[in-house]
Amino acid sequence: QVQLVESGGDSVQAGGSLKLSCVYSGHYSGYYMGWFRQPPGKEREGVATISIGGSTNYADSVKGRFTISRDLTKNTLFLQMDSLRPEATAMFCCAAKRGGAFMAWVLNPRETQIWGQGTLVTVSS
Repeated sequence: QVQLVESGGDSVQAGGSLKLSCVYSGHYSGYYMGWFRQPPGKEREGVATISIGGSTNYADSVKGRFTISRDLTKNTLFLQMDSLRPEATAMFCCAAKRGGAFMAWVLNPRETQIWGQGTLVTVSS
């Protein structure tokens, strides 16, 4: 089993930046990793994902502003968020998925097999 623990959520002003971290542990070999978010009163949606080989995929709404990365030596996944907008206000969750199509995952949160507890990001205008 994989365990995911997020951190880094905070309140920021629009236009600002924030970097989220997710430390993963357990039997994580072979898992895709990713970030998803759930805005208040809305459905969970994909943000960014990274494959076993390091390929990345982003939701159209964050392309060019958010960057997913990882530090394999520290078992840590990151999400750098720049030029934040108020609509980014959400609970951000780290996620893991094993097998299946990588590119489609960001559009299909329900394919996620393991979730972290989440970290709250609030962007004020």
